[in-house]
Amino acid sequence: MTTAVARRRRALSDYQVKMLFLMPTLLLLVGMNVFPLIWSLYLSFHRYAADMPGRAPEAVGTANYTALLHDPNLWRYFQITAEFVVLAVGAQFLIGFGVALLLNREFKGKGLVTTLILLPMMLSPAVVGLFWKLIMDPNWGLLNFLIRPVTGAAPAWLTDARTALPSLVMIDTWMWSPFMMLICLAGLNAVPKYLYEAADVDRASGWFKFRHITLPLIGPLLLLALIFRTMDAFKLFDMVWVATAGGPGDVTEMVSVTLYRQAFQNWNTGEACALAYILLVVIIALSNLYIRWLNRVRGEA
Repeated sequence: MTTAVARRRRALSDYQVKMLFLMPTLLLLVGMNVFPLIWSLYLSFHRYAADMPGRAPEAVGTANYTALLHDPNLWRYFQITAEFVVLAVGAQFLIGFGVALLLNREFKGKGLVTTLILLPMMLSPAVVGLFWKLIMDPNWGLLNFLIRPVTGAAPAWLTDARTALPSLVMIDTWMWSPFMMLICLAGLNAVPKYLYEAADVDRASGWFKFRHITLPLIGPLLLLALIFRTMDAFKLFDMVWVATAGGPGDVTEMVSVTLYRQAFQNWNTGEACALAYILLVVIIALSNLYIRWLNRVRGEA
């Protein structure tokens, strides 16, 4: 009896020790994540300017959301953002998957080649935006220096309304295609080899193996990669701000750039918080569509 009581006390003591170590982390997470979400939601229903902290928030109900949803410019910025997301994520998926198929075999120097391909995604997006801005400079940029002898033309990549958005798509694709490649390569390596060997015994074609073995087994991983990249591309800010700052004009004005302008240039904090929650709802809706598709693929597989 005494031994059982001692064990119970010892177990309770161990639990208390665990909570002692966990509580600082939990409090930090609540302070850095949960509280800002609640506070920003509160401010989204108020008229408030962060550069005037002495002025109390003024309740306006849903006026901030109504003003945003009736703003034709905001719908245009959502359209620009959606166009960027579709082009960039689509290109990253195709290039990443293609490179993963090429790397899904043993050859000399495979580890070095894979590491070099992964380097772009390890850089800061702001740094990537800056050095691509220098590379694409229309006067003395490296890209025009290389293509001018061949084409005779020197496009103004980031300062021409016709090429600015495609240039951002190219920059983002260069940076994040390795991420898609890494996820796809992990899925391809996880496919059991005996399935391909059995298909070879039955003299199955390469397309048959790809369609009926490879795609069904790596489909869930592909969709997870698409979810992550779509969410990240939809809220992209740093690279766009450094490379074009939403210009020329507003042809690259992403929703995240508008959010920054409202919050830190116009100091319209309440409306900026409302826009942030609208963007959050859109991202959650897109994620749910992907998750439903993912569940359907898993059910079929």
